[in-house]
This record gives sequence, C-alpha cells and structure tokens, in this order.
Amino acid sequence: MPRLNLLEETRFEKLPVTVYADKLTASKAVAKRIADIIKTKTTKGEMAVLGLATGVTPIAVYDELIRLHKEEHLSFKNVITFNLDEYYPMDATAAQSYNVFMNQHLFSHVDIDQHNVHIPDGSLGLDDIAGFCLAYEQKISALGGLDLQILGIGRTGHIGFNEPGSAPNSGTRLVSLDELTRNDAAHDFGGKANVPSKAITMGIGTIFKAREIILMAWGTKKAPILKKAVEGEISAEVPATYLQLSDHVEFIVDEAAASDLTRFNTPWLVKDCNWNDQQLVKKAVIWLAKALNKPILKLTEDDYNNNGMAQLATANGPVYNININIFNKLQHTITGWPGGKPNADDSQRPERAEPAQKRVVVFSPHPDDDVISMGGTFIRLADQGHDVHVAYQTSGNTAVWDDDALRYIEFALDFSKSQDIDCTGLEELYKTSRSFIDTKQPNQTDTAELQTIKGLIRKGEAIAGARFVGLNDDHIHFQNLPFYDRRKASKNVSYEDDIEQTIQLLQKVKPHQIYAAGDFADPHGTHETCFNIILAALKRLSKTEAWVKDCWLWLYRGAWHEFETYEIEMCVPLSPEEVERKRLAIFKHQSQKDRPVFPGDDAREFWVRAEDRTSETAKIYNQLGLAEYEAMEAFIKWKF
Repeated sequence: MPRLNLLEETRFEKLPVTVYADKLTASKAVAKRIADIIKTKTTKGEMAVLGLATGVTPIAVYDELIRLHKEEHLSFKNVITFNLDEYYPMDATAAQSYNVFMNQHLFSHVDIDQHNVHIPDGSLGLDDIAGFCLAYEQKISALGGLDLQILGIGRTGHIGFNEPGSAPNSGTRLVSLDELTRNDAAHDFGGKANVPSKAITMGIGTIFKAREIILMAWGTKKAPILKKAVEGEISAEVPATYLQLSDHVEFIVDEAAASDLTRFNTPWLVKDCNWNDQQLVKKAVIWLAKALNKPILKLTEDDYNNNGMAQLATANGPVYNININIFNKLQHTITGWPGGKPNADDSQRPERAEPAQKRVVVFSPHPDDDVISMGGTFIRLADQGHDVHVAYQTSGNTAVWDDDALRYIEFALDFSKSQDIDCTGLEELYKTSRSFIDTKQPNQTDTAELQTIKGLIRKGEAIAGARFVGLNDDHIHFQNLPFYDRRKASKNVSYEDDIEQTIQLLQKVKPHQIYAAGDFADPHGTHETCFNIILAALKRLSKTEAWVKDCWLWLYRGAWHEFETYEIEMCVPLSPEEVERKRLAIFKHQSQKDRPVFPGDDAREFWVRAEDRTSETAKIYNQLGLAEYEAMEAFIKWKF
C-alpha cells in the first residue's frame, strides 16, 4: 500500500499502531523484539535492561520467551528486569503477588539471575516506601535506563498503576487504585472487598525514559480505551494518552482491540471503501442514521456527502434506494417466530418455516444466562410448541455467597431434626464448613462439600427457572463441565472431556437450532470457553452426522453487552407481559439477585441489565424508523 494512503487511513491516530490478526501472532512479534535486544546486548558484552508488565496481556509473550529459551537457547544471563508495579500491601508469597506471577510465567523457566530481578516490594511499612521508590529509580538510572518497557493498558487508561490524574513526569510511588481497576481484579482476589486499594507503581516519567516502549492490547474489552489512548486528546483522565508525546512508542494490538479505531470502525471517514460489501453498507447507513438521529428513510444525499459517504451515494445511489434496501434488511430481522413460522414464506425471515416443530438446545454457560440473555425468546420457543432443551454448561458454584451455603445446610439440619432423622453427618458437615469459612482466605478454593452445596443451590434455581419457562424435567440438562472446577487450580487444562460430553448431548437431541452465549465480554472467560466447546463438538460431529448441516447456531448476548445493530440477524420483540414473564424467570435465581458475588463493573442487578439492554435495542430500532416495541432480544447466526 502506498505510504500516502496509509497516512490517510491512520490520520486519526496520534501514534504508531501495528495491528496483528490475533494476540498469539502479536505476542510472538513482541517476544522477538525482546529476544533481539537480549542477543544484541550479549554480542556487545552488555546487560539488557527490560521493563516488564504483569496481568493477562503479556502472558503469551512470556510463553514465547520461555520457548525461545528452551528450544532456541536464548539466554537471560545478561538480563536485568524491573517490573512496573505491585499491589500494596502484598506479601511476596501471596497467590496474587506479582512476584509469584513473574516466577510462574517467566523467571522460574529461564536462566535469569534472581539478583537481577527487581519488583516493587508490597510488604514494606508505609514509612519505608518513599525511600524504596527513590532507590528503585536510582537503580534504573545507574544502569543507563530501560532498553525496552512493555505495557498493557487498563480500562481506565492506566499504564502500570498510573491511574487517571497521574502526572506525566511522575516517578515510582504509592498510588490509590481506581474502582474500575479493583473491579477488574476482583475475581483474582475472591471479591472486590479483598482487592488492595493501593499499589506501588513505576511512574509515567520513568516509563518515558525507556529507549523503546511497546504497549500491547488484546480483545474487544480493550477496544474503547485503546481508541481513547490512540485518537483522543492528551489528558490526565486517560494516562495512556501521554504516550502520544513519545517518539519511541509503538502500540501492538490484535484486530479485536483495534476494532474501535476509526480506520476499522468507520473506515469511510478516512478512505475509499468497497461498497460492494453489503454488510459494510448496512453498518455505514445505520451509523449515519444514529449519528444524525434520523430515521433511515429520511436520510438525504447531503447527509451522505457531508459524512464521508459520498462515494457510496454515487456508486450505489440514489440514496433513497440505499435507504429502502437497508430498512428492509432491518425489517426482515424482526420476527415473533424465533423457531420459524410454519406454512409461511420464509425467504425474508431469519429462520426456516420447516420443520414446523424444531428440536432446540439452549446452552447456558452459567445457570442463569439462558433467562437473563434470551428469556423472552426461550419462553416464546416453548409456548410455540418446539421441542426445547436447556443445557447448563457449568455449575456456577463459584458465584454463591458463603453465608447462603451455610443457610442451606442449616435448613437441612433443622428439617432432619424436625423429622427425627439422624443428622450426625450433617452436623459434622456444618461444623467443618463453618470452620473453613471462618478462616477462608481471599480467593481460596472451597472444600469439595461446599462446592457441591453451592452447585446444588444454583441447580435448584435453574430448574425452577426452566420449569417456569415451560420445560419438563427430562429436557433440563446439567453438564457440570469439568473445566469449570479444574481451571480453578490451573489455567492450562484439557477440554477433551467437556467436548465429548457436549457431543453426547447433541447426538441425543440432534437439534435443528442451537442457542449459545456469544457474550465474550464475560470477565471470567467462561462464556467464550463454553462457546468454543460447543463449536469443537459441532465440527467433529459434522464429519459423521448428517443432521449437523441442517443445524443453525444462533448466538445471544445481553448479560454484559449487546450486539451492534448492523450485526443483528434475528430480533425477537417482546410485549410488556413477556418482559414481566422474563423478569419472573430471572427472579428464580435468588442467589444472584440483589448483589451477585462477581457483578463486574456494572452495579445494576442482572434483571435490570437485561431489561435495560433489550429496551435499548427496541429504542434503536424505533429511532431508525421501525415499529416501536417494549423490548427486543437480538441474535446473530454463526457461520461455520
């Protein structure tokens, strides 16, 4: 591509951004950069001084460095490292300590001299921190500064733990953590209340002195803050924007993290586009209508010309024909028959008319995702006579409060006593469980008995919800996929038995429709893992089972985010009465009501989130000029 065109395409971007197809490819590129510095310094007989980061972002980089060490003999004997940060207070041996993290993911696997490893000390007394921070800075300076600093970016825009409000010339110091940052760390600490409120961090000024700076970002969750960091004005509110002032910085990201950048999200604003791409046309027209707050059918040629879409108007116009085409596409996504309308023309409908009664499997990663995210559609499918099954993929036992578990044991104990049933075992269970809970450490794995009790609590709630929807008990399946508990002990687990179990269920039902969670913004990663298991099962079955070619896979969202309007391929409208029925189904999940254990950064109750999101989808459709509904549940069809 000519340099002029590249500059035009990236003109909104205020620093260099290199985009790779996926995080693994990008991480290998970063690891090679690090390895090249180490080798160059080795050749010169010098020490390589590296600034390292923690968190999920650099893990694949460290994995590749370990591979290079073991398979290609990359030595770390001439490497000195300085880590960006550490929680405070934090003992170096604690599971959440960045000392433990770095040893687990890098240092214990390579030949680095531990005397050359420097990590902020979270166990210091308050009076000792200032002196430690000054000495940390002096050590870096005495070595001639950092050759390379790698960074991630937090959703507040923090680099290191330099939260909003940090000064561009700040040095290593003790800081207070933003509430969003603490929310994001809650799962690692067994709840936000256990996350330290402070941290020791290398300062922005210290980072700036590095001869090279690489900031990495992976996944759609980082896309909004990445856009602010790359295209926004320099501001203390987004500390990463200070990197725009450096001549030695490069952002290395995957396509998902880059998706909100102008050149990818609204490319018509920076370059000529391929307007033969009908999905792009749909996206652009809907964007224009939203931006101008106008119904699609009222968009004019001037609207197109004044907003970067003149080429579309010229190539595909007149614009009214474009408007009509997109309006019809949106209209055809709306259906009150998610299982297909029998004996109807289905050429303009999202689902097939035949067979009239479909076998359906609704997969729910957690025991409440089905009713939260697609409860209205779930009810509609059952009411319209389809053969509907629900499969709860995990037990969800992590997300139950300890005192709820005790309450259920107490109920069983009291009931047994009232019926003169021997309850010696229950009494012992209650005693050991209460003792364990009283001394439980943050994020400590529950005893097997407590895991079972919490899983049974969620199972009972899920059964109540599915029965309320209209399912018989033999159509309610609890998979309890092993990865869910196995991954509490290790992130590197096999999913083979999870896939095999899913294959067995699919072979039993042979569905025409599958509904699966496509909400990969789930902060714990369970949704994406569960989807990948379903996909792996279907791919294997497609080689031997004829029914798979007639099985349609629909993805739902709603618990965390919603699909973009242009992505939606089926939209099921709900009446006020159906919204209420959905709410009552969600209410069956009492352990998740009021205040769930892991709410993420959305303080609303799950039923409120669900209603707000489906109401917002309905409002968008109405604003675009379509019919006004109380709420709408959105789906996209997965293409194999």
